[in-house]
Amino acid sequence: MSRQRLDPEIEQAIEWMVRLRAGDADPRLEQELAAWLANDPAHAQAWQQLQAKLGTSFNTLRTLDQRLPGQASEARQLLLSPHASRRQLLRGLAGLGLLGSGLWLGTRTPYGETLLADLSTGRGQRRDFTLADGSRLSLDADSAVDLSFDDQQRLLVLRHGQLLIQVASDSRRPLRVQTLQGQVQALGTRFLVSQETDASRIVVQEHSVRLRLRTGHEQDLQQGQAALLHPGRIELLAQDQAYRGDWLNGRLSVLDDSLEQVIAALRPYCRGYIRVSPAISQLRVQGVFPLDEPERALDALAQSLPIRIERYGPWFTVIQPHS
Repeated sequence: MSRQRLDPEIEQAIEWMVRLRAGDADPRLEQELAAWLANDPAHAQAWQQLQAKLGTSFNTLRTLDQRLPGQASEARQLLLSPHASRRQLLRGLAGLGLLGSGLWLGTRTPYGETLLADLSTGRGQRRDFTLADGSRLSLDADSAVDLSFDDQQRLLVLRHGQLLIQVASDSRRPLRVQTLQGQVQALGTRFLVSQETDASRIVVQEHSVRLRLRTGHEQDLQQGQAALLHPGRIELLAQDQAYRGDWLNGRLSVLDDSLEQVIAALRPYCRGYIRVSPAISQLRVQGVFPLDEPERALDALAQSLPIRIERYGPWFTVIQPHS
């Protein structure tokens, strides 16, 4: 494994991107970034080159001061203040015309969803919550959930990441978890839901659940069963999936996943960005890896697979075929 040397400007641009994406910005961060970009044409060039290379942009996060001159600090304080529902507050500000369209679109990214979610975790962070009804919720790293509890329902909306919930009994209000592909209704007590790239994964650890697609198709799962919710179908999984919950104990257990899937599970614990070459993305992986030591996990993958890991400073890692 090699650590490549980058131009100082590129290294600084990567650090700026990670700081913005990590959500640790304070009201001065956008101003500091603007000053850095204006200080040297090489800075602006490095910023544009990096955005083009990564195929993404964080410019919407920098439009706050431009679109709201003199109001940026106040708006940020409103968004970060204690509130029953931050997303409702944001929509209210947008409805009043206080927010520009660029910032509003920025809140619909994973960064914005985490900022405005009712419950969330950051990079490398797992958290347990006790909900108002007594249910116990665990969130994996880099996960975000919205809550909608009232007299008629108990609804959790999983924006991204994964959760495990131990459901408190309430015969009047069924508990449901909504994902991009459908809903999971608790008929029992304990199950795991993961929002993956193109599907939702459900693993029942105790009793049963009812799956429902947006098309209306339903399927019940019993204890020990698992399924993937696709946009138009439910795929029952024959293999025992109980190990998918090992993240609760800081372990990533893999029986037969692609390298891309394994790296996707490690990303919430890693600093910066990891890119996997398409040529090796479908290599099959088995093993148990430490989530809280992601660098060690990457090294273990390099020892068991025909891959090499190139680290460009602390913020950018590329996994390539070994040659």
